[in-house]
Amino acid sequence: MRAAPSCPRWALLALALPALALPAGRLSLLPHGQERGDAELEPGDDARSAALELSTALRFYGAAVRSLYVTTNGIIAVNEPSSEEKYLGQFPVSFGAIAPFMADLDTTDGHGNVYYREDSSSDVLQLASDYIKRGFPETTFDPSSVVVVTWKLVAPYRAREEDHALEEKRNTFQAVLASSDSSSYAIFLYPEDSLQFYSTYSKNDDGKIPAMVGFSQASTNYYFWEKPGSYNVIANDEDSIRNLHKSSNAGKQGVWVFEIGSSSDSIVPAKISDVLESLESNEQDQEMTSKPFMSDYGSTEIRQQYVTSSTDSTEEDQHHVTYSVPQLAAEDFLTSYQDVTGTPSTESFYSHQDFPTAKAPPRQFQVQQFPPQQPQVIDVEEFDETGIVFRYHTDVQQTCANNRHQCSVHAICKDYPNGFCCSCIAGYKGNGRQCVAEGSPQRVNGKVKGRIFVGNNPVPVTFENTDLHSYVVMNQGRAYTAISTIPEALGYSLLPLASIGGIIGWMFAVEQQGYKNGFSVTGGEFTRQTEVTFLGNNEKLVIKQKFSGIDEHGHLTISTEMEGRIPEIPSGASVHIEPYTELYHTSSSVITSSSTREYTVTEPERDGVASTYTGAYQWRQTISFDECIHDDSHHAASATQQLSVDSVFVLYNRDEQILRYAMSNSIGPISDGSADINRNPCYTGTHNCDTNAICRPGTGNRFFCECSVGFRGDGNVCYDIDECSEQPALCGSNAVCNNQPGTYRCECVEGYQFAADGQTCVDVDECQQGHCHPDAFCYNTPGSFSCQCKAGYRGDGFRCVLGEVEKTKCQHEREVALGSGGTFFPREIRVGHFIPQCDEHGNYLPTQCHSSSGYCWCVDRDGNEIDGTKSGPGVRPPCLSTAAPPVVIGPSVRPDTVPLPPGTHLLFAQSGKIEHVPLEGNNMKKNGAKALLHIPDKVVIGVAYDCTDKMVYWTDISGPSISRASLHGGEPTTIIKTDLGSPEGIAVDHLGRNIFWTDSQLDRIEVARLDGRQRRILFDTGLVNPRAIVVDPMRGNLYWTDWNREDPKIETSYMDGTNRRILVKDDLGLPNGLTFDPYSSMLCWVDAGTKRLECMNPNQLSRRKIVEGIQYPFSVTSYGKNLYYTDWRRDAVVAVDRTISIEKDNFQPHKRSRLYGITTAFAQCPGGHNYCTVNNGGCTHLCLATPGGRSCRCPDNTVGVDCIERN
Repeated sequence: MRAAPSCPRWALLALALPALALPAGRLSLLPHGQERGDAELEPGDDARSAALELSTALRFYGAAVRSLYVTTNGIIAVNEPSSEEKYLGQFPVSFGAIAPFMADLDTTDGHGNVYYREDSSSDVLQLASDYIKRGFPETTFDPSSVVVVTWKLVAPYRAREEDHALEEKRNTFQAVLASSDSSSYAIFLYPEDSLQFYSTYSKNDDGKIPAMVGFSQASTNYYFWEKPGSYNVIANDEDSIRNLHKSSNAGKQGVWVFEIGSSSDSIVPAKISDVLESLESNEQDQEMTSKPFMSDYGSTEIRQQYVTSSTDSTEEDQHHVTYSVPQLAAEDFLTSYQDVTGTPSTESFYSHQDFPTAKAPPRQFQVQQFPPQQPQVIDVEEFDETGIVFRYHTDVQQTCANNRHQCSVHAICKDYPNGFCCSCIAGYKGNGRQCVAEGSPQRVNGKVKGRIFVGNNPVPVTFENTDLHSYVVMNQGRAYTAISTIPEALGYSLLPLASIGGIIGWMFAVEQQGYKNGFSVTGGEFTRQTEVTFLGNNEKLVIKQKFSGIDEHGHLTISTEMEGRIPEIPSGASVHIEPYTELYHTSSSVITSSSTREYTVTEPERDGVASTYTGAYQWRQTISFDECIHDDSHHAASATQQLSVDSVFVLYNRDEQILRYAMSNSIGPISDGSADINRNPCYTGTHNCDTNAICRPGTGNRFFCECSVGFRGDGNVCYDIDECSEQPALCGSNAVCNNQPGTYRCECVEGYQFAADGQTCVDVDECQQGHCHPDAFCYNTPGSFSCQCKAGYRGDGFRCVLGEVEKTKCQHEREVALGSGGTFFPREIRVGHFIPQCDEHGNYLPTQCHSSSGYCWCVDRDGNEIDGTKSGPGVRPPCLSTAAPPVVIGPSVRPDTVPLPPGTHLLFAQSGKIEHVPLEGNNMKKNGAKALLHIPDKVVIGVAYDCTDKMVYWTDISGPSISRASLHGGEPTTIIKTDLGSPEGIAVDHLGRNIFWTDSQLDRIEVARLDGRQRRILFDTGLVNPRAIVVDPMRGNLYWTDWNREDPKIETSYMDGTNRRILVKDDLGLPNGLTFDPYSSMLCWVDAGTKRLECMNPNQLSRRKIVEGIQYPFSVTSYGKNLYYTDWRRDAVVAVDRTISIEKDNFQPHKRSRLYGITTAFAQCPGGHNYCTVNNGGCTHLCLATPGGRSCRCPDNTVGVDCIERN
């Protein structure tokens, strides 16, 4: 309900609320006990209830919860909780919980009771509703069901008998969960003196663990990983726990109210402070003022008053008790600050922001606890979605000394008599809390959802989770915005509403002297509510947008909601919007504007004639933000500014379902545009400065260009400064430096995290997180940890069961061989004793060697020798392990791809992940290297890239399987997982849309479509150990290696399998890797036997040795003049300049282990085409290119009637 302009807010609140029950004295709990039908939890130290099935679902973090579990330890779990040793002392908890007082509590031997029930009686519903309306006065919430859980006189866990003081203490508290069909609230009640202890002893040591009050969303379990849920911490130290009964967020001591679930997926606290006192030293009357939106100041006097009512109930002790809820009266708002000495107000807890969640991490600084002071004057102004302004300010001194973290790293903090303010340093723009480099292009990302009726259609068009991306050329004030995917039924009708993206143009509009754009005023942290009224039929659309500042990637974030009705614009029409101006009025953290705009619609041609018509709408918007009230210079900009918008471009693409807006923006004085200052190229955006430069206006039309911070050049052309290369020690130890355009970012390596200073990377002690099994020892190591079952148990440390460790086949054979003199010999080797070699997990090492003869050979997972792998003394064959590495339980890693930034990259496989290294020209940007994809229980061997769809493909020999994932982000997909032995090499034909791979166990080469369908065996004879495979799709050729120790070779054929022939067979040892450069038409390979890297033109047959004496190469790829190969001995990617035959560089990942396949992810596909490029070459199934033609082939499992083969 919107307050009338002439009526102050507090008067409305007092008048609007019903006569609620008020306390006759101290806070009382809601009725509870067996007489109220409560169930009682069994006595114990870690008891939990059976599932309490709910008649009305509880809304929690946006999800519906239909059953709850009550526990001794002060929590209500939304899923079945684990044993207490797995969660006490940790937050969040994986099973999800509501925690009014999470601690190690004990009700054994009659030490207290835990009662719980679901209740729908009218008296309890009314009591709960009244509490909620105290914290949320404007809510219309009407609960249909309430869950009441009471912990009464519960004791702490007693770790030491000598701690008699703690043994006698008892706590009483209550949690009330009220739900309707659409939303839920939580009420935590802490009566006076009800909390006598604030921490409990740990069962693991003699230390104390403070209690925890908060909310925790359940984790989400995926196949390979667990994603932690969001969480909110209310109190987690003894000082804040001690003051729970003294403070409040709902205007009454000991009462805490939270909205825990509705359409939102977050927790919203009430914000009615219990420390709202306005006592001048010589005044007796108590008075508060508020400022209604768009009206003069008004005031009302609130005098102490009580309205009483009561509900009879019976406690367990049979005493008559009056249950009452506090009325929203002056006594509650104006409690003396001295009554809660040492406790900041609710606003001090929340600091004008939502409290910490996993999505919005907490600040690195603890809440300040203030010493006793004299009563303070508190001004109250607020702002809510109806346009009422709320701003909280206390005279408790806030200084830069303890608030510097609230300023941007590119800002200075300055103290003022009544507080502090942040200001961006020279070269940066913003409000001090958020600063960006002047002149630097900006990106805005977000989501859009809506429910919009189009024309007279009775059915709305609904959409959600739709992407919005915007790019801003700041020195031109030019903003480009794209929204996808918008259905065609709506897309054309949204064309007139360019200001959906226009708000971004206002934020980064070109500033004239003395005027500020939206980012300079708000720092990109604000909410905007817009009402659009279309003239004529009076349709209305409401747009709500929230800007949340700059994220960890340096991008601004926005969420947009739209609801209402708009006129229909026919499909295929175009819309033209003339340049316009708009006045922005700023006053006390609120900006408003209103205007009428026209647009011209040109309908699609009919019979050669295109009709046009003009539409118009009224646009009213309110922008609310936080400003620093201490620095008067912040208000130096004019209260009224004019935004000038021109070059407006709107377009809807029906094929891509993308809505696009573009416009140029400048902000300055109210003018008709004729003033000279408006004509300076810096203000009109007609300069020729680089997009990463600042335009500095001079006199008249003169100007000069200056590169933005983080760039070098003359201003006309600016180059990014690579701070990471120029200052290698910039990020310190255990961190990597990632260069970004105009800046850089430090990231801790895996197993480390930032310390409280936000700069130093310190080891994560995973052993404190309880990852190992209770019957296992945990050993923390720098960057990692390990688990080992205790004596008498067997397992991997993460799961341990009674009994000695069962020996593997390899361990058993090794034990027998060592004890009996040895009876296990590979074929034909009978000299001396052969002792099988096992790895630390008991698997056969993939390479087995005879200690006496020096012969080595490869074995499969059962220890059987693989044909064609036996090598003479001194030569180790390149054997692959089929045993997947054990999954290390550490920080959760997502099994989906991290989107790659633009440019060309190297992709390479390392154990259970695929990593990438960006390429800048021919150089590896090693500080930009990071994991692209984590698949920890796989052995990835071959890697290939589809430059058309930006997909990476790989082979896994542990499954075995072939999979793919998008480099735009997303989870991997297995496309082939049957009839595979040991898939190794893989190649992508990006023109014909096929994949080819080798299988060294089944000794064959196959082809299939990119999605794994339509498999066909090309070759299953004449192969012993096929490994690398590459394609030349423009010429229709296929190449592969076979490292058969008795007859190594490199072969070729057409891509349809015809014209097979040996290309190289002389002077080869172990040809492991192969690459074909589409630009130079050179075929290159690495050989671990001859230790050479060689190249040749397949059409000329002459070979060239590029480098010799390399160590143990496995795979190779090419880009430009460089070849890049992985080396097993060096655990590195090595770069070689093939034009001068010199090693140029090498890159070793942070964690050293064997590297496998490598490929080049081109920024753009190489030019060219083949006969399969268009319409699949006219083939019904597989189209396989040949030189100058193509062959249509059928899959092996397709009956001929459905498939036509032809050349």
